[in-house]
Amino acid sequence: MGGFKLIDMKGFLIMVNDQQTQWDATYDVVVLGFGGAGATAARFAADNGATVLLVDAAPEGHEGGNTRYSAQLIGTGENFDGLMSYYKALTAPMHLDESMIETYVRGMMGIRDYVKRYLGEAPVSWKHDSLDYKGPVAPIVEEFPEFPGSDSYDTTTITHNFFDGALWRNLKGQVTKRADKIDVLYETPAKQLIQDPESKTVTGVVIARHGKALRVAAKNGVVLATGGFENNQQNIEDYLGASHLSPLGTLYNKGIGLKLGQQVGADMWHMHNYESLGLLHGMAFAVKPGERARLMIGQQLVSQGRVFVIGDDGSRYFNEAEANRHGHLFNHGQWKVPLNQDHPYLIFDKHQKKQLDQDPIIGQYQPYLDNLIKLNSIDELAKKLQVSAKVLHQTFKRFNKAAEKGKDPEFHRPAKSMVPFGKGALYAVPLVQTMLNTQGGPRRNTNAEVVDSEGQPIPHLYSAGELGGICANQYQGGGNLAECLIFGKITGENAAEEKAVPDQADQAVDTTTTASKSTTKLTSDLAVTKKPDYPTEANQYIGENDDGIGGRVVVRVTLSDDHKLANVEVLEQSESEDVGLKAMAELPKQMVAKNTVDVDSVSGASVSSQALKAAVKDALKKVE
Repeated sequence: MGGFKLIDMKGFLIMVNDQQTQWDATYDVVVLGFGGAGATAARFAADNGATVLLVDAAPEGHEGGNTRYSAQLIGTGENFDGLMSYYKALTAPMHLDESMIETYVRGMMGIRDYVKRYLGEAPVSWKHDSLDYKGPVAPIVEEFPEFPGSDSYDTTTITHNFFDGALWRNLKGQVTKRADKIDVLYETPAKQLIQDPESKTVTGVVIARHGKALRVAAKNGVVLATGGFENNQQNIEDYLGASHLSPLGTLYNKGIGLKLGQQVGADMWHMHNYESLGLLHGMAFAVKPGERARLMIGQQLVSQGRVFVIGDDGSRYFNEAEANRHGHLFNHGQWKVPLNQDHPYLIFDKHQKKQLDQDPIIGQYQPYLDNLIKLNSIDELAKKLQVSAKVLHQTFKRFNKAAEKGKDPEFHRPAKSMVPFGKGALYAVPLVQTMLNTQGGPRRNTNAEVVDSEGQPIPHLYSAGELGGICANQYQGGGNLAECLIFGKITGENAAEEKAVPDQADQAVDTTTTASKSTTKLTSDLAVTKKPDYPTEANQYIGENDDGIGGRVVVRVTLSDDHKLANVEVLEQSESEDVGLKAMAELPKQMVAKNTVDVDSVSGASVSSQALKAAVKDALKKVE
């Protein structure tokens, strides 16, 4: 029998190979997922002599996983013993093997050296170097100050900014600089791991490329770095117990890593755990299914004044003014994400609405404007929101009484943050619980090997990043990116190591034994990427900038005969699907209308806006 066969193993149909497998390509290492962890694993595998195939489900320009959208803060250690205590406290009362914590902490102790040695950048300490340390990022750096050892923690960036995509651009650049050793395929999701039935060695993977299934052999290792399951509704219901959560990051994390791990008998851990962030304990204004929610930090108008949040029964269920820790609120000694409500609403009066409308971010945000509900009484509001009128009346009564007396006995919201509702119209806007990323997935050990239910490594299978992340309970900001770099490096180095494999698996990955010889490598998307030669006419100039969230931005600027801006065309960009694209669409019109590059950036898309402006300025430098 030649080719592939299916074996029923513990309820899973697993595709395995025999001695006559025909491979479409052969690499030393195959990395699944081109985010921060995958980019790091591919880079270090290549640096250790491996030929690497790196695949991602996202189209070119939208790779990057959640690393692309993150604050770019990397968890950093300043005292080993103190940081060990801190991460044990973060994990408690859950349990995590101490060797895993030690590996993680030792990695964080070396982050600044890592940034200098491997990323070629001068590390910026947000405790010691940043002018903005006491600004909005401070609570993230000092997330659990009451825990022992918290003062041993810091975060590092490679610029003096955050949310600027700089770390992601660097990690991607490390891959492109190694294009002679790393082949990259975009829009190529992984579909199936190929496992030897006897040795349990993972010998390759099936990927989907332009509608065709390709079988790729991996001589030394397959790396799972496919991210979490933020965009898989069934996984969200099954593992997180939520009806719906809106992602703040990538739209391409759909839980394939869970399926791949299950196919080969991987044990799972931390399936319940996820992080959030946003307006109120990790909430945002509701968006349509499949859209990214908007991260808004420090918008006090939703928690100060004539405003509160109700849950599904029409009552308040948390202190709206309480500072959250990545969506976690204090709950009798621990910090937990509150039980997700199916239809939460922000409730406010006409006085609060006036302030919200004037806010430069909220007042221009389309989901807020589109979903605003106005009614003239509590009874009408209850009917519209489908909650109990009796309960909603009680909620208003209790809130107003607490505001008047300066004491909130239910949730202890500060008196200064509460103002009794005035007479007149009432307003509501639907909210949604957000999700930064999940942590659940295949369990890994200190060598970044994926292990089975007995704790034994599955030969040649590795993982890194948020898929099977190390966080078991309370989360400290910067931890996920630190994990990408630390375990990405471990994974790449270990996967690249040449291995002695059983005869059957050895024959499977040796293409010379197949029925017909296969192609050694695939054509990399990096190899065919070429800068287009954009045409210009009289008074037209091409400008570019590489600092967008998605990298390169190219524009064509047309000037009138009297050297005024006549047109600004965006020829090339890979910015985020929502606000980034809004900047690309709106700013050129404003520049032409005002005849200046120096127009206001689009709120929430400052990096995209600045990249576009820089590209236009680059074009104008070429004017004779």
